[in-house]
Amino acid sequence: MTRPQIPRSIWILGFVSMLMDISSEMIHSLLPMFMVGTLGISVFVVGVIDGIAESTTLLVKVFSGALSDRLGKRKMLAVFGYGISAFSKPLFALSQGMGLLLTARLLDRAGKGIRGAPRDALITDITPAEIRGQAFGLRQSLDTIGAVAGPLLATALMLLWANDYRHIFWLAVIPGLGAMLLLFVGVQEPDTRPQTSLGNPLSKHNLKRMGREYWWVVSLGCLFTLARFSEAFLILRAQQLSVPVALVPLVMVAMNLVYAATAYPFGKLSDRISHRHMLAGGLVILIASDLILGYSQSWSGLLAGITLWGIHMGMTQGLLASMVASSAPSDLRGTAFGFFNLVSGIALLLASVVAGLLWDQLGSTFTFYTGAAFATVSLIGLLVHSARNAPLLSEKK
Repeated sequence: MTRPQIPRSIWILGFVSMLMDISSEMIHSLLPMFMVGTLGISVFVVGVIDGIAESTTLLVKVFSGALSDRLGKRKMLAVFGYGISAFSKPLFALSQGMGLLLTARLLDRAGKGIRGAPRDALITDITPAEIRGQAFGLRQSLDTIGAVAGPLLATALMLLWANDYRHIFWLAVIPGLGAMLLLFVGVQEPDTRPQTSLGNPLSKHNLKRMGREYWWVVSLGCLFTLARFSEAFLILRAQQLSVPVALVPLVMVAMNLVYAATAYPFGKLSDRISHRHMLAGGLVILIASDLILGYSQSWSGLLAGITLWGIHMGMTQGLLASMVASSAPSDLRGTAFGFFNLVSGIALLLASVVAGLLWDQLGSTFTFYTGAAFATVSLIGLLVHSARNAPLLSEKK
């Protein structure tokens, strides 16, 4: 039987994500240096602002996803979210102190929170069930290409314009507006309005309707995220191994290139094989990455560990999104993605705090070895649960 093709709207949503990531990363890759060097903000305050901003994203995602379910309309919420992020960019360029910069940061992250869950639910609404992994993998690949292109473009412009941060921040508005307009013009939304009144998507009744399978996927996503702390620690490890400061940002470029190259092929593969096997394989790759990054004292070892980290991301991130889409009721998909992102975000914060404490108290090697140990526990838990309970989603077909 011929498998359906990826709908045109999925490609457009991928390019929308790519443009917005270029816009955001042109700013975010330079923002810490701008805040400390130009505005005179302390590193501690930089951390506080980042924490507040990311928390805003997580909270907004839940409510925007629930609202998209209540309205039965997802596209315009996503357009609104992309628009807020795009129009926040000039505020970074205009900032002369912490007040306006904090406003810009909160608006940018609120925009990300507003668009995230409705966009993922829209992908689910548009895509045939047989190729959802492929669709999420494609969007993630294009999104990650933006995460590579943004910092590279920012670096080139810093060299060209003699470290003029504000000019680069103004230029970042263009791809952001392009993302919003492309979504508005290029994507046609199916009618997903509920036939009967859904009521409050966050009510106890509707949360119970999510079902046992969905909450298991949420728990699984939490475990995966606890086993994978912030990628900032990859940069710190590169500094420890005496990588020249000017080349340290290329660590993330290399990781994201691998991520972008693998997300679509693995997403396509996930539509054909057991989700359990794919997730287990991703954890094995993460364990190997942590062990290499903890043990190695050379650039070649660092590159190997970063490459494996990117492969792990490519194997698991689109797959988990596809599993959320498949396990949630069709009229609660926005809410489902919102809760999944909230729990995963909290888990990433906890994992990063623990990793930082271990790094300070016991050293970087122990941090990565602890990550490998936690990933091993997660792998054992996944295999035990799969053996005792119903097969994962792809095995029900």
